[in-house]
Amino acid sequence: MRDKTIAAILAFFGGIVGLQRFYLGQKGMGMAHLFFFVLALSAGPSPFTVMLLSLALVFGIVDAIAYLSMDPREFDLKYNQPVTQTAAGYGQAQTGNGQVQKRTIMNDRERRFQERQRQRAEREKERERRDKERYNQRSTSSEKASESQTSRRDIGRADRERGVRYFREYEYEEAIASFQRALEKNPRDVASHFNIACAYSVEEEADRAFYHLDRAVALGFDDFERIRTHDSLAYLRVQRAFPDFARQNFRLATATAPAAPPATDDPIAATDMPPLETQAPVHDELLEQLQRLAALREKGLLTELEFVTQKRRLLG
Repeated sequence: MRDKTIAAILAFFGGIVGLQRFYLGQKGMGMAHLFFFVLALSAGPSPFTVMLLSLALVFGIVDAIAYLSMDPREFDLKYNQPVTQTAAGYGQAQTGNGQVQKRTIMNDRERRFQERQRQRAEREKERERRDKERYNQRSTSSEKASESQTSRRDIGRADRERGVRYFREYEYEEAIASFQRALEKNPRDVASHFNIACAYSVEEEADRAFYHLDRAVALGFDDFERIRTHDSLAYLRVQRAFPDFARQNFRLATATAPAAPPATDDPIAATDMPPLETQAPVHDELLEQLQRLAALREKGLLTELEFVTQKRRLLG
């Protein structure tokens, strides 16, 4: 396999005697170069000899430049094709066990095949890169959708966070108002119930604090050690009702509900409550919550409208 770089070096340094022609298999032209060189030397020192040697030297430099600027494929087709054809015709050898094995010789068809393989590998890498980008985009979209769904479920989050800021700035009335707005939007928000219980405790409104702390525990709050040690609940812990509250796992005792007046004597209940056959079945826990609401209304902690609203929410 002839190399164009080696041919260029031989042409540049030995072109005056035709070394590149012998290397490329052009023996006739090589012999002609060598004949003219010997002829020039035998003529002795004369202008004719200098002219012949100069022409041979110039032709060698021109050949070197031509070889270096030639495309590798064109060089192979021009100077390596005879070797390839000879190898294709006679490139078989006997193996030790008598089997015929063809020599692996690079030809133009194989080079084209390797070029196609290289292009196919590049396309495959590009496809993998695009697939990875699409996967990353889908992952980012899924995360954004998940965050959006979480924010939609936690609809009172902004009011709750605003209440926490007010609480840390010792503006307890504003904090209570913010927590109440959060509970209006999401009555099952455990954090808002606990936070408003702390705010009511600081404001020394024990009954309201007990109520919201009871609701937080009922909805899943189970960090009882925090109830026993939180600074904002210190006022509750000195109340006489706190030991019983703690023994009942921080739940309020079941209150005895007062006898309900006839429906005709309660215009709000008569107009707002659904018929008996459409009300949800009353379970023990639901009955306990209704009794607590009634007790809070009797103590004046809930207005009639608040009582009816909470009752309707519990009854579905």
